[in-house]
Amino acid sequence: MKNLIEKAADRMISIGSDGFSEKCPISIIDINKWEWAQGVGLYGLYRYWSFSGERRYFDFLINWFNSRIEEGLPEKNVNTCAPMLTLTYLYEKTKNEEWLEIIKEWSQWIYHDFPRTGDMGIQHITTGIENKGQLWADTLFMTNLFLARAGMLLGNEDYINESQRQFLVHIKYLFDKTCGLWFHGWSFLRMDNFSAVHWGRGNCWYTAGVVDYIDMVPLEPTIKEYLIATLKSQADALVKYQGKNGMWKTIIDDPTSYDETSATAGFCYGLLKAVRRGYLDESYLECATAALDAVCKRIGEDGTVLEVSYGTPVFDTPEEYKAVELCPMTYGQALAVLCLTEGMQIKTVKYA
Repeated sequence: MKNLIEKAADRMISIGSDGFSEKCPISIIDINKWEWAQGVGLYGLYRYWSFSGERRYFDFLINWFNSRIEEGLPEKNVNTCAPMLTLTYLYEKTKNEEWLEIIKEWSQWIYHDFPRTGDMGIQHITTGIENKGQLWADTLFMTNLFLARAGMLLGNEDYINESQRQFLVHIKYLFDKTCGLWFHGWSFLRMDNFSAVHWGRGNCWYTAGVVDYIDMVPLEPTIKEYLIATLKSQADALVKYQGKNGMWKTIIDDPTSYDETSATAGFCYGLLKAVRRGYLDESYLECATAALDAVCKRIGEDGTVLEVSYGTPVFDTPEEYKAVELCPMTYGQALAVLCLTEGMQIKTVKYA
């Protein structure tokens, strides 16, 4: 499995747009840009380096941040906060004071100046788009994990408490208590969940994010138990909707939508880690290992993770989700790296 992980990781650090026509103001394919997709990619690389000690990935990360910072950072929003999560970990290793000042600046902005929705949720502002009054599931991974890490790094309890509130607010408006899955978004202007779609990758931002969040910050037992209970409800739904091939659909409960690898890898990572850390019991391993096998089968000879959907906004119809194109993406590579790395740890810790 180590060879497969490194094929996917090496492919990630060479990804470019390759002629794919993008609508985003900043490319979310090209690894050498500062956006959310690359932020997820960097985090996957960091997690694999911290597990394996493979120096070339650490060196890549250091060089990546040095180069991007020298170029100048983009506007602050939910998505451009994503690379900051990895920067908090790298600062701990390097003690680079310039990086610490950037971490302080961005986390202070999130806490004091980031526009809020009703119930003080973080408004899902993206590059060039306000998305007024909108909560998206993506925000928990892209911005809130960084805020929590900054709180721990800087010893700022206000940041940590705010990160807890954001989880609770997002659960309130996005968790579908009728089935255990998550809606992609909520609008305080429309007072609805848009098309009420249970989008795969949007769901996986909770599955993958919450298991790391619980490890990041000290939580009161009741809040920790609440987050885990929400995860368990989601996990039960995932078991129900998993395909016989180990995959989940891009709309989880819509059998007419296509299989999607990045969501499958995110679910796999979250479930495997939740079992390893004791947040879920071992009955979920069958589902998780089937997903792990499915992801492995979708890594091409050159390391490209296949069947990954392009960046996806909140849509007004299910048909728009099902029409999103497939192409190599840094987050697809990263989520595969995360779930395979976790698979190695499960094997080492429990079954070696």
